[in-house]
Amino acid sequence: MDDRDRKKTLGEYGVEDSAKGKVDHAKGHLKDAVGGLTGDSSLQSEGKMDQVKGKVRDKIGEAERKLDR
Repeated sequence: MDDRDRKKTLGEYGVEDSAKGKVDHAKGHLKDAVGGLTGDSSLQSEGKMDQVKGKVRDKIGEAERKLDR
């Protein structure tokens, strides 16, 4: 059986979601900082939204891992 044929557990999805959420949060933090330094309020706002989306996705991942226990 290949890994592609195996169904993922909820916990595995949770790990993936948490990791992607942390990446989105970090990317948003960077956009926010660059927008602040350059005076680009649009980029800064986009960064803040990415941070929120990242935090939410991370929390969803945590919940998925807890439900899988």
